[in-house]
Amino acid sequence: MTTTIEQPYAYSFRELVEPDWTRFPGWKHVTPSEWHNVQWQRSHCIKSIAQLRELMGNLLTERFYEDLQQDQMQFASMAILVPPQMLNTMVPAVNGPMPAPGEAFTEAFYADPVRRYMLPVASDRLKEWPSHPKAKRDSLHEQDMWVVEGLTHRYPTKVLAEMIATCPQYCGHCTRMDLVGGSTPQVEKHKLKGAHADRYEAMLDYLRRTPSVRDVVVSGGDVANMLWRNLEAFLDQLLDIDSIRDIRLATKALMGLPQHWSQPELLEGLHRVAMKARSRGVGLAVHTHVNNAQSITPAVAKAVRGLLDAGVRDVRNQGVLMRGVNNSIPQLLDLCFGLQDGAGITPYYFYMCDMIPYAEHWRVSLAEAQHLQHGIMGYLPGFATPRIVCDVPFVGKRWVHQVHEYDTERGMSFWTKNYRTSIEGDLEDVASKQYVYYDPIDTLPLEGQRWWKAQESANR
Repeated sequence: MTTTIEQPYAYSFRELVEPDWTRFPGWKHVTPSEWHNVQWQRSHCIKSIAQLRELMGNLLTERFYEDLQQDQMQFASMAILVPPQMLNTMVPAVNGPMPAPGEAFTEAFYADPVRRYMLPVASDRLKEWPSHPKAKRDSLHEQDMWVVEGLTHRYPTKVLAEMIATCPQYCGHCTRMDLVGGSTPQVEKHKLKGAHADRYEAMLDYLRRTPSVRDVVVSGGDVANMLWRNLEAFLDQLLDIDSIRDIRLATKALMGLPQHWSQPELLEGLHRVAMKARSRGVGLAVHTHVNNAQSITPAVAKAVRGLLDAGVRDVRNQGVLMRGVNNSIPQLLDLCFGLQDGAGITPYYFYMCDMIPYAEHWRVSLAEAQHLQHGIMGYLPGFATPRIVCDVPFVGKRWVHQVHEYDTERGMSFWTKNYRTSIEGDLEDVASKQYVYYDPIDTLPLEGQRWWKAQESANR
């Protein structure tokens, strides 16, 4: 006799479904051939409140548009840019009826996890602590670690190449909010100064002169916004450098604009790069950024299959842990199983949301991150069990249980490191130094909140 043991989380395989885009009034007559065309997707991105109104017709009430407008004027660090593919996963109406136009749909739209980080509104933000007192525009100090413009040498054997300062979509929580996208009323963006070709050549020259670097993350922005011929030329030269053993292409567009990565001519070029990488014994992977299971659709799975068939060794996900988006054990496991089973994407990391301005309503405490890491253990295969990491300023990624000391009352965690970054002198004793990360103040006990209020008063 078999005994069924009830588990805290019940796994079931879920077939992927592409939500019906014609449920939105503005897309009522859009054909499948148009929808799956990358040029149509790019040219129909939502870039303004006026365009959102046109798309939604009578679905949303005026309350939401006023809320969104207030956020854009007072808080938003990123301009509005949402591809149709991504917006179509909001209030998907896959497992139930479409909410009625007006208040019912508006409430569902407010509650939607994808909406919460792609179209943030003023009422989402925390009233007392919208920003942490220690928040910074470049919270990870990546630009401080540029060895040439756009090339961050933060780890001993790895670099980040910021190829371009735009994306096909702008996420409200973007860690590079000081550089990526157009300026907002709150944030005058920094600009990359050098011409593209000159910056890319300077990056390659540095890597040729620095054989200790073996791993290059090719990112931005998003490499999906580069002309493929330019990206392929850069990768081809990168593969000629003997010391390079791993290349990772970073693109949220694999989820937000999968039509881009399904283009036959692009896949042909990617195959050329992948075959050269394989002949040299270099690992070529694609890293994407999916935060909720709603975002995984057949179009995403098709794009992933194309990448793997072209010769990419792995496709991995680096999500961000955010309140109201994925900060529950069922949400994380639904997402991880959807990635692994439905799309062939390996869950890799979940980052704690970085300490940028106006991000406190998204961030979770270290204690909650530790709880979530514990809760998802044992369900997924080991190779597909993501690590939840804290990206500590001046340190880098640390698993949430690697904290050295933790003051839970004041929300201050202390971390150590075992290497120097490019901005630290040879004589600095980095191994004995402690680096601080801060919990959101609203998650602290009352005594901790009072302490922070006193600090703020003293600093005025």
